[in-house]
Amino acid sequence: MKNENKHRRKVFESYRKIGDDERQFDIAFWQKQGDQAIFDAAFDLVMDYLILREGHAVEPRLQRTVESFQRL
Repeated sequence: MKNENKHRRKVFESYRKIGDDERQFDIAFWQKQGDQAIFDAAFDLVMDYLILREGHAVEPRLQRTVESFQRL
């Protein structure tokens, strides 16, 4: 039973009227998660985007731009 409690997820809820500002809840939620959780969530979004765009997400790559400068 102890292993089950280790893997339980916490659920955060926010009840408000439609149109109310939800930024405060989001800010408080992500600040409680910590840096690694924020990074992991951002990385998951990148991987999801690649799956939708390219059909796979083997390894994300940074966009590269090559330019050449010459004297006139």
